[in-house]
Amino acid sequence: MKVIRVDRIGIAQGEALLFSEFETNGPMWSGEGPREYRQSIRFEDAFAAPPAVTVGLSMWDISNSANARADISAVEIDTEGFVVQFRTWGDTRVARIRASWLAIGPVADDDLWDV
Repeated sequence: MKVIRVDRIGIAQGEALLFSEFETNGPMWSGEGPREYRQSIRFEDAFAAPPAVTVGLSMWDISNSANARADISAVEIDTEGFVVQFRTWGDTRVARIRASWLAIGPVADDDLWDV
């Protein structure tokens, strides 16, 4: 459990189009086996400590000719941002992925002094 010990909580959210591979016949669309795509996300304002981040698929365009396999997560989380990691494997063909994310954590308070 992440315990936030300040009375100032920040919430940041957003969406990111991770890739669109069917137009270019890229590896997520034409490849097989393990594949990974990573995209850095920067927060508009920094948190005072690394926030809790959740990420999910808000749009996926995937071929119906193979099994649908997807793994999406937030990794490398720090006070200024994180990395969205999308993975697939086997014969899955992914045309496009859009991710939405939410970060919740402590923010600085000018009235709190660190003595």
